[in-house]
Amino acid sequence: MSRRPPKETPDPIDIHVGQRLKARRVGLRISQSDIGKALDVTFQQVQKYENGANRIGASNLYKLAQALNVDVSYFFEDMPSAQKMRSLSDQPAAAFEHDPMSQPESIKLVHNYFRIASPSVRARMFQLVKSIADAEALGEDPDNA
Repeated sequence: MSRRPPKETPDPIDIHVGQRLKARRVGLRISQSDIGKALDVTFQQVQKYENGANRIGASNLYKLAQALNVDVSYFFEDMPSAQKMRSLSDQPAAAFEHDPMSQPESIKLVHNYFRIASPSVRARMFQLVKSIADAEALGEDPDNA
């Protein structure tokens, strides 16, 4: 029985799951060390999970979901379908686009949004951002709306 040679690049699914882990962890202001303690692994191992360099096993994925108060399915949300991942020729697909929620700017925006105490102010802020995004999606100039 022959073994496959190690992959040179992380699998796009592992990258996506790692990005979702990092986005949730940073959004909740939980350290890599604390996640490592919950999984009984080092913070370096958590870094490898977040980068997609190491695959997260099923039991650790379940523990992560519990620690981060999400369903296991959270880690797979916004992921392209499996059909898009591999073609009939079984050639590796290109890596996913970076999840916008893994970007520091997005995480800061969400964190600061939830620092706003007033639900009505938060709702107005949400509507403002949504209106601007909707206008741009329609090709309108939000500055002249």
